[in-house]
Amino acid sequence: MDTIPPETKKTSFLRSHAFVYLLFFISLIGIWGFYITSAPTNSQSIANRQPVIIHVADGESLNAVTVDLQTRNVIRNSTVLKILLKVLKLDKQIARGDYMFDKNISSWRVTWMLARGDHHIDPIKITFKEGLTNKEIADILSDKLSVFRRDLFESDEKARQGYLFPDTYFFFPLTTSKEILSDVTANFSKHITPLESDIAKSGHTLDEIIIMASILEKEAKGEDDAPMIAGILWKRIDKGMPLQVDAARETYTEKGLPKVAISNPGMVSINASINPTQSNYLFYLHGKDGRVHFAETYNEHKANIAKYLK
Repeated sequence: MDTIPPETKKTSFLRSHAFVYLLFFISLIGIWGFYITSAPTNSQSIANRQPVIIHVADGESLNAVTVDLQTRNVIRNSTVLKILLKVLKLDKQIARGDYMFDKNISSWRVTWMLARGDHHIDPIKITFKEGLTNKEIADILSDKLSVFRRDLFESDEKARQGYLFPDTYFFFPLTTSKEILSDVTANFSKHITPLESDIAKSGHTLDEIIIMASILEKEAKGEDDAPMIAGILWKRIDKGMPLQVDAARETYTEKGLPKVAISNPGMVSINASINPTQSNYLFYLHGKDGRVHFAETYNEHKANIAKYLK
């Protein structure tokens, strides 16, 4: 005889079925979660699919980055990627630059790459030597970066000749002109800020210091003679004489400094411009012997010309 009450049987039946439904629901969630975070498919086979490179720009929003990834078929759903980044509190840590995503990677892997700044692509090393003009810098960038926009670079208000600091930089292939200028001018400010009090004491404006330094890049041969030549050129200005430097031909007919810098100077020339060596010299020349020869009078200078240049 069955002694189990009907109500108990019914409760047991419901519990067992509820457990099955729960397992089924959890399984569906798991399958959906795996699907939505897995790599998307397209018409190409995985074997033939090419890596995708995207560029995360300065100040680009999380939404723009994730939508771009979905549009480029790197992830299935931009909302899911945003959720993953926010849940893991990684949405504020996306570093600027290029990211290369291999074929068939999950949204979890994409999240990890963005969060850690794992670009999976090497930046390009680019060196700007002291004394280059903006045109020469643009030539280098055009040669090194295939998508470099020379027109945007040259038209940007930050692209002031004299203020693009000579140094070695690392740019990604898709780095924008705006980002390049931001890095280069920020580097200039980093080096100039500690010198602001010295510039103020020099009696010259920053523009004047940079213009003089840009001339020294062409006229001097380094830190051994740059301060002496700086002293001579500042003295000529004080005396109302034309500078008469070959690096800026207009200085033969016009007095004072050129209106703009003629190159982008480095720290040796900038420091020499701020801290010139005081002397009785008023003339100098670079002899065929590789040395700089100074003179106090024009007659001494003519003698140096005859001795060291002819």
